[in-house]
Amino acid sequence: MTAETASVLTARALLLDMDGTLVNSDAVVERCWRRWSERYGLDFDAVIKVVHGRQGYASMAVLLPERSMEENHAENREMLAAETADMEGVVPVPGAAAFLASLEGLPHALVTSADVPLSTGRMAAAGLPLPAVRVTAESVGASKPDPEGFLKGAAELGFDPADCVVFEDSGAGIAAGRAAGMRVVGVGPRAGEFEPTVQVADLTQVRVEPVAGGALRLTFG
Repeated sequence: MTAETASVLTARALLLDMDGTLVNSDAVVERCWRRWSERYGLDFDAVIKVVHGRQGYASMAVLLPERSMEENHAENREMLAAETADMEGVVPVPGAAAFLASLEGLPHALVTSADVPLSTGRMAAAGLPLPAVRVTAESVGASKPDPEGFLKGAAELGFDPADCVVFEDSGAGIAAGRAAGMRVVGVGPRAGEFEPTVQVADLTQVRVEPVAGGALRLTFG
């Protein structure tokens, strides 16, 4: 790895979160979790701070700590179905289409807490292509902030964790990337308070180009 600055990173592979990073699905997420919050008499503002980046059952475990995981998993299936049926307001994060186009032929993977139907539906609703390598909810046994998903993504691409850069928007996702031993590009306003390696407002501020030796140079701003 070459020397780096705050505006330049060098990597060999990129691991991309979906919601909040490539796709703005906040409208759907907030609708579904607001209904859930009302059902249990919970403060929605507190709930929404927990749910970003995590699988639904993991969020429920934090928010309803006395409830069984069996109940959480059952209700998570209902939540996934509701989110998959609701694509109103799902749009790409600015710059996402050009960013993904620039990665064609370069090592990258989607690492999302969504399952296959939800990730496929949201990427399609946003008009974005699905990366060939995908790590979804079905692929892992633990939700972000556990690093399992990012470690699996690196392994599937064939790179060491230290050679990968994560793109994330949430506290849980940034923590997962760090726990995997990776540097993290924080995308959007949520990312700032969790101290990513680099933060950008959106993907229009990111450029990726291959350089000698199979490396990727990321420049920001």
